[in-house]
This record gives sequence, C-alpha cells and structure tokens, in this order.
Amino acid sequence: MVFDLVAGRVVVERRPRQTFRSASLVKILVALDYMREHRVSADDRALMRDMLRSSDDRAATELWRRGGQKEIIERMVPRVGLRETAPPPADRPGFWGYTALSARDVVRTYRYLLEEAPEAHREFVLEQLRESTPCGTDGFDQTFGIPRAVGRPWAVKQGWSGFGDAPAGRFRGAQPAAWQPDLGLGRPVLHTTGLVGERKIVVVLTLHPAGTSFRRAAERITALTEQVHRAG
Repeated sequence: MVFDLVAGRVVVERRPRQTFRSASLVKILVALDYMREHRVSADDRALMRDMLRSSDDRAATELWRRGGQKEIIERMVPRVGLRETAPPPADRPGFWGYTALSARDVVRTYRYLLEEAPEAHREFVLEQLRESTPCGTDGFDQTFGIPRAVGRPWAVKQGWSGFGDAPAGRFRGAQPAAWQPDLGLGRPVLHTTGLVGERKIVVVLTLHPAGTSFRRAAERITALTEQVHRAG
C-alpha cells in the first residue's frame, strides 16, 4: 500500500484490510502510548530507542508490561482511529507481536504520527526510524524491503516472525534477544513499512509458506516493495 502525503490519498493498494500478526510493527504504537501515558526518563528513552532502531524484543516486552499489555492497544485504537487492529488473544497476553493489524491501519498510524501526535513524540519516533540499524538485536538483517529497494531518505520500521534463529550471514555472531516466543502459527511473516522521502508512506505486509527461509522471504518482499514503490 502506498499513501501519497501531498495528494492526500492512497495511490496503490491490495487487500488493505487483510489482517496480519504485527510482529515488531506494534512497537510504534507501544512507544507512542508510553510517551503519552508516562513521565519518560532517560532510561525509558533508551529502551524506546533500542526497541525502534534495532527492534529490541526485550525492551518491547518491558514497555508492553509497563503499559498494561492489551490496554496499550485498547487505548491506541480509538486514539489513532484504527479499524482492523486488535490485541493478542487473551491466552497470550504477553505476545505483543501477535497483535493483529492491517496495511490500512499501519498507514493510518504513520499519518497519526505525522499529523496528530505531539511534536516531541513525533520527532523522537522519526529520529529512531531514520536511524534503523542494519542488524536487529536478535541477529536478523533489517535491510530488506524499503532500505534495499528505495534510496534514502527513509524512516522505517520492519517486522519479522516465525523464521527461527537468525540465519548465518553478515550478522552472524550477534547476540539473540532473550525473549523468543513460539507463536505456533506455522507461517512466517515479514513486513516493511515507513516514510519514503517527503511524499510517501509505503507499507508492504507479507505472509509466507511454512518453511520459507528468511533469505528467500527477504528477496521476495524487497522485489515486491520495489514494484509497489514504482507503481506509487
């Protein structure tokens, strides 16, 4: 899905209301909610920085716990105007990555960030997304999708789930995050989202067949992102 910020309309979309498990995309909502609901300390900012830049799962788990878990989503859905976003199932309250969302709602989240969030919150989140690290703290390569398919400037938040341990590659040897929930869904997801230049919000959410390697999924979503970006 591509939203043109200048024209104020969607220019590319396919199944915009289809729901996916969010994986790490929910971390934007976690950060925005935390800044609104709490007095933020330097330690809090460090947690949010690691969560947004390097997709740190331990930081997300801590902030998810402090925010009341599903209560974060229950607050942010009406605040942002989301329609297909829902908290994790009641029997998996700690699995923030099992939050359901759609491409339409991710676009709406970025629009809220740009147009309605308090300026300090907006600038903090965008700073982290612009500085997205090549490697996530769990050892996965974060440069698929928008970072590979589109030239800078961009500000991105990536998401992945269901690929097992980080594959061998240029980030081999990175320390994996301590928290690795087994969602048991059987099919991996890979998402790339963000602001491209001054004009576009690009959101590509993908679900892959069971057993798909991370490398193969990354190649597919990068090629798809390039096509979507060109079409928009």
